[in-house]
Amino acid sequence: MPTPAEERPPTERDWHTDELPPTPQRDFLIPATRWVEAPAELRALGADLGVDLVAFKRRIRRYLLWRAGPAVHADARYMAIAADDPGRRYTFRLFPDGSGEGVGPDGTTHSRFRTWKEALRDDVA
Repeated sequence: MPTPAEERPPTERDWHTDELPPTPQRDFLIPATRWVEAPAELRALGADLGVDLVAFKRRIRRYLLWRAGPAVHADARYMAIAADDPGRRYTFRLFPDGSGEGVGPDGTTHSRFRTWKEALRDDVA
């Protein structure tokens, strides 16, 4: 079994945007504090949820996906930032009951995390 994301040790080096990997890392996590170009909004993503750790999850085409909070059964917030246009940012709030809400790059308010991620995947602008 892979180590749960929240239990993986944080990386000890800094990362630039072009170095962030396309797929999830199984041996370590990359905190937003280690991303050199991280905007302040990302670093504070979970502050109102009482979450200090914001970690990189993966790339979805042009977007860098980050999460503050656990993946299931808790308050969490995701942020997707376009690697080629950091001003393009979208968030999705996940609630403990599994419901959620977030506007995608398609301008639609999504209630399912999957459809929000699909909107990121399909964005070509």
